[in-house]
Amino acid sequence: MKVILDANVLYPAPVRDMLLSLANNNMFQPKWSAAINEEWVRNLVANRPDIKRENTENTIRFMNRAFPDANTEPYPSTIAELNLPDPNDQHVLAAAISAEAELIVTFNLKDFPPSLLAPRGIEAIHPDDFILGLIEVDKVTAFDAFEKQVARLKNPPLSRDYVLDKLNDCNLPKTAASLRLPHTM
Repeated sequence: MKVILDANVLYPAPVRDMLLSLANNNMFQPKWSAAINEEWVRNLVANRPDIKRENTENTIRFMNRAFPDANTEPYPSTIAELNLPDPNDQHVLAAAISAEAELIVTFNLKDFPPSLLAPRGIEAIHPDDFILGLIEVDKVTAFDAFEKQVARLKNPPLSRDYVLDKLNDCNLPKTAASLRLPHTM
């Protein structure tokens, strides 16, 4: 399943890490564009002066190395023909069209009305609902992805509960609650 990750789910590191961990475990195929990456980087650097742009560019390089097929570039004519409530989001829908994605994972559902996406076979979904759906489909693989995410956090090392608290703080309460539950293989 091809999925466009909107800038607002790539901006918070805990959400980005969770989504990319799930993708790394082959639960979905992530997609983004240069414009999506530029948007989250621009907003992060503007809101967090302690973060250097070069660090975010390293993150994008790592993302592209881990998912070499993730980049998609929409035709400018596709962007121009779209009409979303927020014209600044048209590039996201155009990227979804270009990637032949089924979903756009975004916190900003109001700017992606079903009436405009459905005719193109695309749906916008909140990241909490998206991740919870993946957990429900394959708990073992999803829990493994989360455990790998926690294990990668070494500088400084972070506890499982700390990471779950951060996911909850990042507006993923259902995901955090589900991953707190004990699971059986």
